[in-house]
This record gives sequence, structure tokens and C-alpha cells, in this order.
Amino acid sequence: MTTTIIIKKSFKTYRFTGMALDPIHVGTGGCRLGRVDNTIVRDPVTQIPKIPGSSLAGVMRAYVAMARENQNPNREIDGKKKPYYPDCAGQGGESGHCGQNDCLVCTVFGFAKSKDNEGGFAGLAGFSDMHVLLFPVASQMGPQWITCPMALRQLDNGIGDVPEPDALYHQADGQPINLGWLLLPVKAWDKFNYVIQKIKDSNLTELVIKNLGIVSDKLFTHIVNSNLEVRTSVAIDPATGAAKDRALFSYEALPRGTVLVWDVTCRNPKHFKINGKDVEAVKSPDDIKSIVTDANSYFEHLGIGGMGTRGMGRLRVLNSPEVQK
Repeated sequence: MTTTIIIKKSFKTYRFTGMALDPIHVGTGGCRLGRVDNTIVRDPVTQIPKIPGSSLAGVMRAYVAMARENQNPNREIDGKKKPYYPDCAGQGGESGHCGQNDCLVCTVFGFAKSKDNEGGFAGLAGFSDMHVLLFPVASQMGPQWITCPMALRQLDNGIGDVPEPDALYHQADGQPINLGWLLLPVKAWDKFNYVIQKIKDSNLTELVIKNLGIVSDKLFTHIVNSNLEVRTSVAIDPATGAAKDRALFSYEALPRGTVLVWDVTCRNPKHFKINGKDVEAVKSPDDIKSIVTDANSYFEHLGIGGMGTRGMGRLRVLNSPEVQK
């Protein structure tokens, strides 16, 4: 007699890559002393800008709720109308999240404790921060998409450091190229083709691949922070129609063309219960990933982050290859 033991996987991780169609501004929440009034969020160690996972999760929840509301605009619970949007989006509408074990939004993104519910639920999808993979910089040769070993290790842990810290690495040696205020010698690197193959898996265009450059981790931080987009705005006095006195402010953003990478970890719903009941909305991590990707098209039109009325925020999700552990 043979006994077969089936081990259910506890989670799956899916990697997403996106390109900014507009500048993206995810602010720190206030003005600071410096050359820019409203700064964007940065990694505290590398000082490279990023988009926090909390910002990503909140926007995704709202967009998934919108998508579900469009598909089922007449949802009812206990005989009362309970729309996905806005009730199950964000912090919930006036009556809060529905908290049902068959709600696609509440089970995937979680819900808060309310007066009608004994407890909350953490949600089955976990979102990492969105990190810069490729950063566009102007040069005399046109735009160059710059990366570094630290950024590339998000795709492959085996990528080592560049041979020299003060050079720009292309597929072959060439004339020096300026990246903003820096003029760097162009050198070949034996690992460049390997990097190209990893980048191609992200569904990037040939224009990006052709103009890919690699610098050291140290240089990458300086290049990124020296080439962020900085805009200046001023409030308009409604009485005069002219600029309001002392209402000038500046803000920075990741420029259009920035390539970002992030992970979504989907937990196995069979390991969880909601108010003592099995999760019914989704049956597997693949189902959760499918729900999350409902928001992808919304990013391309409604965007992420602030300054959306000033031409910022749109992001195109390029791919979603599975990273399974």
C-alpha cells in the first residue's frame, strides 16, 4: 500500500514590472527645507526614491473595487444594496467594509473591524515596495536607461559588482557619455549580455534595451537624485485670476520612462478563515493574482500617487511572470 502525501503550498510570489507613462509623485506628506518643497519617498539606506507598498495596496484595492462594481453593480447583502465601490474600497464607505468571506475585495485586501463585525482580516495579498529598476537620463546620445547591480539583484541575486566604480558599462567600449552633469567613460562588461537577457524577461521595448547602461551602486544613487523631475506650481487667486502671493511651491517626481519592479505575495486561502468560515471568494494563490491584476488597466489611466490633476501618476504594467518559491 502506497501513501501519497500532498503538501499544499502556503504562498506564491508574482513579480510585476511597470513603466511610468507620466512623472510619478508619491510625497512624504509635507514640506521640507531644501531645494524642493514637496519631496518624494526614498529608501532610508540607499536614498533612492521608491513607492511604498502601502501606497500600492491602497490604490490597487480601490481599483479592484471599481472593477468589481462595474461587473456587479447591483450586489446585495441581507437584502440591502452593498456596492463594492466605495464600501469595500479604502477605509470603507459610511457602512464600512462588508467583511464577507465571499467578497473578492475584502478577502484579498483585508478589512477593518467594524461595529457589525467581531474582528478584522489581514487579507491574502501582500505588496512589496516598488523599487527603481531602470532610470531614464538625458545624454548627448539621447535617453539612456541606467541601472546598477543593486537594482538588478531584484531580478537575479547572482549579479555581481561592476569592475570599476566610475565608469558606464555598455555592450561594447565607446565614446564617453554624459549622464546629466556626469561625463563617464564607456566600457564593456562580460556580464552585460546576461543582464540583457534578464531585462528582456520584463517585456521592455527594444529602445530601452538598446540604450541600457550600468553604473556602480554609488553612482546610481547620485544619478537618480540629480535627474528627478522638479516642477513648480502656484495657487491662483480666484478673485483676480492671477497668481496668489506667497503660494509658489515646488515638488519632485520620478520621471516618465522610469521602470519599477515589485512583488505581490498571495497566500493560500485554504489556510485562513473569516469569522470562523472558510474563504469562498478565491480558492488558490493564482485566483488572488487574477483579482489583483484587474487593477492593472486602471493604473494606465487613473495612475498612482499625487498630483494627478497636474499630469502625473500613470503607470503601465508590462508583465506579471510568476516567481514561485
